[in-house]
Amino acid sequence: MRVAMYYNNHDVRLEEQPVPEIGPGEVLIKIVASGICGSDVMEWYRIKKAPLVLGHEIAGDIVAVGEGVTGFQPGDRVTATHHVPCGRCEYCQRGQHSLCPLISNTTYDPGGFAEYVRVPAINVETRGVLKLPDSVSYEEGSFTEPLGCVVRGLRVMGFEPARSVLVLGSGLSGQLVIRTARAYGAGKIIATDINDFRLEMARRSGAEVALHATREDVVQRVLEETNGEGVDYVIPTAAAPALFDQAMQTVRKGGTVLLYGIMAPGTKVAFDVFPFWKKQVKLLSTYAAAPRDLAEALELIRARRVPVEDLITHRLPLAETQKGFELTAAGGDSMKVIIEPQR
Repeated sequence: MRVAMYYNNHDVRLEEQPVPEIGPGEVLIKIVASGICGSDVMEWYRIKKAPLVLGHEIAGDIVAVGEGVTGFQPGDRVTATHHVPCGRCEYCQRGQHSLCPLISNTTYDPGGFAEYVRVPAINVETRGVLKLPDSVSYEEGSFTEPLGCVVRGLRVMGFEPARSVLVLGSGLSGQLVIRTARAYGAGKIIATDINDFRLEMARRSGAEVALHATREDVVQRVLEETNGEGVDYVIPTAAAPALFDQAMQTVRKGGTVLLYGIMAPGTKVAFDVFPFWKKQVKLLSTYAAAPRDLAEALELIRARRVPVEDLITHRLPLAETQKGFELTAAGGDSMKVIIEPQR
């Protein structure tokens, strides 16, 4: 089979590998749609593991099931997540599934930018494979994992309707946060970015106010939009340290800041602790998604409460995966790039 082998963001090669052989409890999926995630193009994280086949936002058809598999059969249209929690450890029992020791040690073979992937038994057993409703396309189904991460983030925050939201960074994650917050009944939603294309998309996604972060004073404008109070929920979705300071200055008394964007190890941020203490702000972080979050995400997509298809800006064959990585890394007029391994 063909795979897109990652060496760096500008060197992704079309190579050949054997189709994975499945064992008991496993399934083999023929990939139809595979989304490029922002984390796929984080070179500081990926290069040390290269060469490897990336891709974890997948949808396709089950073509083979291993001995003992129940509930799935060849021909089923599915999406599958690469990371799954065990469901039994102390963290899972507390509902902190993304802290489970297993979650970072599970994945599929070889990765979503391939014609086929083998999904391990643990992923199948722990609800890491979900059937796509007939009304959900493969492309829409590939959004289940990234949307599941957003669902989990809002759950961690204790999101409540009618509260104001500030989304710092309007890339793909930011757009999904805006749309999910809107679906959950948010009050005023404010978004920021330095890219006009993304700001226009943020408005389409449901942001009442979209601020260009280099042309406008974000802190001043947010305070103006909230009668000087600040917002209830601030969610930095980009990995820019400057956003942390903006978050601390714009969150209201008793509000919550959720660190969603991934910053590189060693990133240090200086901020004035006193107003953070005085305002009694909650500072939280989030990572990955649990099975319940994935199921909720897929239902949001099915019910069209969170539309996703219009976020796709590029559809590319497997041989052009490198172009997809470059588009994603550059931003520009790219939002979500879908790789179609069967092309």
